[in-house]
Amino acid sequence: MTASQLQDLLVARLTRKAGGSARSWRMAIGPVHLHDVATHGPFNWSVRPSGGTREIAEIERLLDTVRLDYPIVTAD
Repeated sequence: MTASQLQDLLVARLTRKAGGSARSWRMAIGPVHLHDVATHGPFNWSVRPSGGTREIAEIERLLDTVRLDYPIVTAD
């Protein structure tokens, strides 16, 4: 999976689960940052969510499960 595919997956799941617009979730998630596998243990990506408390909590809950399914992501 690529970083942009992962971002699309996160946006789709959040829109379906929590409602709201895909655009607002994409902005709240921000870009997917890739890290070197050698230095970042079990997964090589992260996001820096922004927005209100509710949005950040929804994103963090989703990230916990998505990281298990997609621990390694490639560049676009």
